[in-house]
Amino acid sequence: MTEEMLNREVFCDDALAWLERYQDQGGVSFLGSLPDVSEFQTWSLPQWKEWFQATAALILTKTSPEGVTIFFQSDIKHEGLWIDKAFLIQKTAELLDQKLLFHKIFCRAVPGTVMFGRPSYSHLLAFSRTVVPDLARSTADVFPDLGDKTWVRGMGLEASLFAANFVLKHTTTRTLVNPFCGEGSVLAAANHVGLRAVGIERSPKRAEKARLLRVARDGKAWER
Repeated sequence: MTEEMLNREVFCDDALAWLERYQDQGGVSFLGSLPDVSEFQTWSLPQWKEWFQATAALILTKTSPEGVTIFFQSDIKHEGLWIDKAFLIQKTAELLDQKLLFHKIFCRAVPGTVMFGRPSYSHLLAFSRTVVPDLARSTADVFPDLGDKTWVRGMGLEASLFAANFVLKHTTTRTLVNPFCGEGSVLAAANHVGLRAVGIERSPKRAEKARLLRVARDGKAWER
């Protein structure tokens, strides 16, 4: 068993149930990437929006005060109308008096590409109750590529490493928790930069992949 695997824990569980049980012991940041309405086939759009904001609020409140909550979200078009997930999260964070630390854009397609069902970029947003980033260590606001993905709904390598490095460099927290962790992109990136990683994934097949995924030593590719 590798050192990375020893520094990672993946629970095959319902993320909401796990979050409800979780009690903060300090030193923990969270990264959330919440499912969109297409994954709730019997729900109306208002039902999903209510769930989305309640789940975002739960993740924000479970983060340690000295930590950050990062959200990775891609907008959708529902019946021809744009659903801005970053807006929904920011509304929720404001009600909880959580401050927006950054709002990054990661391109999912070459700028100028026409997309139909889903926009050509994804949001990466960070919030905190106490953390104030050092402006001297500012980074770009728009990134040309998410990086390699392990599956269609996965978080790309570049975005995953950016989030993990932000936690490492701008907070004192050394554990990164990822509900809805999928195949483990965030967990692998967290381990790669030296953070402990905790993931929650309901699918046994994806949970097993999340236990094993690694970032190559050079940080340029996934190792499955």
